[in-house]
Amino acid sequence: MNIFSISDLHLSGMSDKPMAVFGTGWENHFEKIKRDWLAKVSADDVVLICGDISWGMNLEEGLFDLRSMTALSGSKVFIRGNHDYWWNGISKLRASAPDSSFYFLQNDCVKFGNVIICGSRGWTCPGSSDYSDSDLKIYKREVERFKLCFAQAEKIKKPDDKLLAMIHYPPFSLKNPDTGFTELFEKHGVDKVIFGHIHGDAYFPLRSVKNGIEYVLTSCDKTGFFLERIL
Repeated sequence: MNIFSISDLHLSGMSDKPMAVFGTGWENHFEKIKRDWLAKVSADDVVLICGDISWGMNLEEGLFDLRSMTALSGSKVFIRGNHDYWWNGISKLRASAPDSSFYFLQNDCVKFGNVIICGSRGWTCPGSSDYSDSDLKIYKREVERFKLCFAQAEKIKKPDDKLLAMIHYPPFSLKNPDTGFTELFEKHGVDKVIFGHIHGDAYFPLRSVKNGIEYVLTSCDKTGFFLERIL
């Protein structure tokens, strides 16, 4: 079993949000992703998608974009991003999944073999350029949601299991490397953290290591619209 990731697909099958306005690299970007996906991923593999999946504004529009992924191999694990307005009610979403290869995480986890994957949206962190005092309440709430993730993971974790964390927002800023998120990741022995949200010219290292944990940015335009190998 291999684990890959690609994030921030920003699909727009039922909404008028062409991503090519953000640069020529985004032209037919989903076709590029699908070609790479089909070349790399087998039925036994897992692909992590860290939010901003669809521009859809309701569940019907979001499901339309999800269905465009049914022909892609492997298990697909999703978390919500800040633009996923269609993601409203986890129980209804799970009941509406296109098929059994779709997994949606919200303050919980899923296990494949000896790998546990937990995830939640997160929020902009203190020290980030877009952080303000008004973000503090949501930031603290999202930290609490990761505590729920790890509480679920601890129930099923065995000594040799690996633990991955998915979060949409970067879990720290380059100015402030220690946050409530990173403290929890270190406390619970996370092996790797996968995130998205960063686009365009905004700088953030694609891979970095902090206190023994590898952090991997997988926003699709940052990876050249290729899947990143995680494990």
